[in-house]
Parts: sequence; C-alpha cells; structure tokens
Amino acid sequence: MAKQGALASNFYIGGFDLSGNVNALSKISGGPAALELTPINVSAYVRAGGLRDGGMDFTTLFDSAAGQEHAALSPLVTTDQVMSFFVGPLGIGNPAASLNAKQVNYDPTRASDGSFIFAVAGQGNGFGLEWGQALTPGLRTDGAATAAGAGNSFDTGASLAFGAQMYVHLIAFTGTSVTIKVQDSADNITFNDIAGTSLTTTALTVAGTATSAVRVAIPNTTTVRRYIAVGTVGTFSNAVFAVNVNKNPVAGVAF
Repeated sequence: MAKQGALASNFYIGGFDLSGNVNALSKISGGPAALELTPINVSAYVRAGGLRDGGMDFTTLFDSAAGQEHAALSPLVTTDQVMSFFVGPLGIGNPAASLNAKQVNYDPTRASDGSFIFAVAGQGNGFGLEWGQALTPGLRTDGAATAAGAGNSFDTGASLAFGAQMYVHLIAFTGTSVTIKVQDSADNITFNDIAGTSLTTTALTVAGTATSAVRVAIPNTTTVRRYIAVGTVGTFSNAVFAVNVNKNPVAGVAF
C-alpha cells in the first residue's frame, strides 16, 4: 500500500473554496457512539454502535476579499453547512471526507507576532461524517452541459446494491441554472441515471451561498453499477464545482 501525505489538499464549505485560507484541520472525526451494554457476568466492557456523528475543526488565515474566508465564515449561519476535505494530490477517485454540519464558532486569535488566526468547528447535524471518493479532481470547470463518460469516470470495482450519497459544492457560476448529477455504467461506455432513482441536485442558480452546497442521498437498497461519473445539464457558460460520492460498500448503512 502506497503511503502519502496530504499536500495540495482542498477544503470547501458551503459553496466556498477556502483551500488558500485554511492552514490546518485539527479534527476530522466521525462514527457511531459507543453504547455500554455491559452485563454483570463479564470482566470487560461490551459495547454496541449508537448514533452516528461527525466533526470537522480547522484554523484559517484572515482574508476579507470577496468570496474568501471572512465572507464564508463570519455570518455564522444557523442553517446547515456542507464541509468537504479533498485529500491531495487531487484526482478522481481519491479519498474525500464530507460532513453536513452546524458551524458553531468563528473565534479569532491575534498573536504577539501579528498573526490573525481563526478557529472554526463544525458539528455533524442529521448525518455522520462520510468518507467517499472525489468524482472531480478538486474543482472541475464546465463551460456548458457536459455528459458523464469514461473521461471523467471512476471504477468502483463492482456493482453494489447499497445506495450512495453525494456532496456537491458549486463554487462559481454564470448562467441560468446547472444541475449536477452522478450517473452509472456497467461497461464504462454508456452512462445513465441510476435506475429507479436519481443521484442529482436540483437546478442550482447561484454559487457561494447556503443553497449551492448540498447533500443528496438515494435509498440504501439502490443498485449502483460499477462505473460512476459526473455529468451536468442546464444553460450556463461557467460552472466550477466539486463532487464527493460515498457509494456504500455494505448493506444496512443508515442515515
């Protein structure tokens, strides 16, 4: 197994690309709570999995330019924020972690050396942390509607009948609307909407807002074929976006 660091990674939150501002992620956590179910006739703890949770904590440099970290983080919105960490070096199929979260703080520290650093914490809301595969090489730019195909596909290894979840960040946009969808294929030639459902966003019309970063899930009994890829439809001249997909590898995943 090849070992690697996380150089040239990307971080997105709520339709903003903060990759040039975030200087460290101190926590990317998730999983089920450990419920203690220990009876009196054993000599060690007995535990079972409880509610899923997740968290992302990071520090960021101050940047008051349009579309940068102060604009993204200072409003401290009470609605959900989608957070995504794409592990570098960036590429389709590389690991990426995403979380539907509440941003709970935006705490600055002005150090004696003059630096101005903000600490931010995201706490999972409604869903736990999900590790998936990047279906865009970090950010992808489409100048018009673009079909899913072999040129931007990922081989998941096999067809599985356990559903999937998709996280999308629309970073920049010019046009009327764009719909971003994940399609599947058995042969890496013909791609179609996933049978019986659709892993797709609504028609997105603006970037850099709470509505331009979304989580979409399909039932966890849905068959998703071996190859998956991202396609776009709509009327636009520029769409810059990132997509992370978790194709569930086992049955019984509950969200």
